[in-house]
Amino acid sequence: MIERLEAEVRGVADDLSPADVLSAIRDRKAAEDRAAADQLVLATRWADLHPPESIHDAASFTVPGCEHEEPIAGEGAPLVAEFCVAELGTVLGITSTAAKKLIGHALELRHRLPRLWEQVHTGRVPAWRARAVAETTIHSSPPLTAEAAGFVDSQVAAVAGRIGQAQLDRLVAETIKRYDLATADPSADPEDGWQHVDPRHVTVDKDDVHYAGTLHLEADLDIADALDLDRAVAHHAAVQKALGSTESLDVRRAKALGDLARTQTALDLHAQDDSAQDDSAQDSCRGFEARSSTTDKASTSTTNESGPDLPAAREVVIHAHFDASVVGEQTVFGPTGRMENGQRLVLLDQVRSWCADSRTKVTIKPVIDLNAQLTAQGYEIPDRIREQIILRDRTCVFPSCTRPARGCDIDHITAYDHDAEAEGRPQPGPTRTDNLACLCRFHHRLKTHSAGRYEMVEPGVFEWTSPHRHRYRRDRTGTTALEPSGPPEPPGIPRPRRR
Repeated sequence: MIERLEAEVRGVADDLSPADVLSAIRDRKAAEDRAAADQLVLATRWADLHPPESIHDAASFTVPGCEHEEPIAGEGAPLVAEFCVAELGTVLGITSTAAKKLIGHALELRHRLPRLWEQVHTGRVPAWRARAVAETTIHSSPPLTAEAAGFVDSQVAAVAGRIGQAQLDRLVAETIKRYDLATADPSADPEDGWQHVDPRHVTVDKDDVHYAGTLHLEADLDIADALDLDRAVAHHAAVQKALGSTESLDVRRAKALGDLARTQTALDLHAQDDSAQDDSAQDSCRGFEARSSTTDKASTSTTNESGPDLPAAREVVIHAHFDASVVGEQTVFGPTGRMENGQRLVLLDQVRSWCADSRTKVTIKPVIDLNAQLTAQGYEIPDRIREQIILRDRTCVFPSCTRPARGCDIDHITAYDHDAEAEGRPQPGPTRTDNLACLCRFHHRLKTHSAGRYEMVEPGVFEWTSPHRHRYRRDRTGTTALEPSGPPEPPGIPRPRRR
């Protein structure tokens, strides 16, 4: 299908002159902007259809964890029912958090930034620019009042949204001073509104792992801190080169940052007995590979120390799985395995380097057979079954959710009946591998207290049906939309399910 579409596009493009191609691209971009603006309108309509009053349980039940009203935009914007964001996210193929942000931006623009909202729908401002402004006004600290947000709106609209993030931050800081909002915060300094739009942060993108075994790090630091860090990284990179490293400057700087994180310098490595260290590393890694093919051995720790009085500078807990015969997936960077947390790839060479590094404590968890059917009596989930479900599912199994499984609840897919045994009935929801799945707390509450439902159709593969009968298949490769199963359920009062 993709090849046919590409051929059709090429066939059209072959008949176009250079001017026609530019015109066609411009038209496609304009259509994209219109679609993004329409999506904001539809997001507000979805919110309008799900006010707090639409929460059925609130009228008749008092159930801990039930749906509640959700403030997702600033003062003056309406509230929405919490669980509605999840169904919108599944239709768009995005996470519930991203759907919540979309609705929040749309409500912020419509109710607190009306001039900018109007410019989006006349085509003067693209939706992405308007959403960037809405994101800033929603998360300003201290919060902007409706009047203060209106001032920001008038200033941004005057330049048709053509404002950079730094300029926007300064505008919000000036607004905080102008409307005396800083005095509402007891810890605030009323003389320095800029501090309340503080851009400093350090963000490590743990979900997007490169096949080379790297993660992306982004940071905004105080000027003095940034310059000090740059000097320290440059110094450590120079020391590595002086000790004989032939790696590029970028690689040495990256390694230097890791050394700083472990309060360890390159000179610590130089002090080691290289030959003894290499032998120890090879032995420990051979042990790791051997243990990876077992199913029931205790956790193992290996520690390489540079001295008897030095604590471990790095502690690594490995939940990695390598096939003993064919070691992991093959990539251009070498054989890989997979870390259970966040489905992160890991190179076998990286595991060897972790074992070889000085003052490193490596804890290797036993491998559990993910295909075994494990059963427990009663409702409580034993640690062994819990670990098996976490390793099998890897993340929350709700469509498009990426929350790591280790931070999730273990849900009985078919609810456990606590009265079945006493009443002499068979247990409909046993504590068993094929009736358990990982759900983050938000989606666990959604499943328990809404009309959405799911089932496991094969090990690690789940099919979800939303309240409006949209269907999705969720497996380790991601989420796939299926054909709807029929018209939405009629409105009513869904009874809360027991977990």
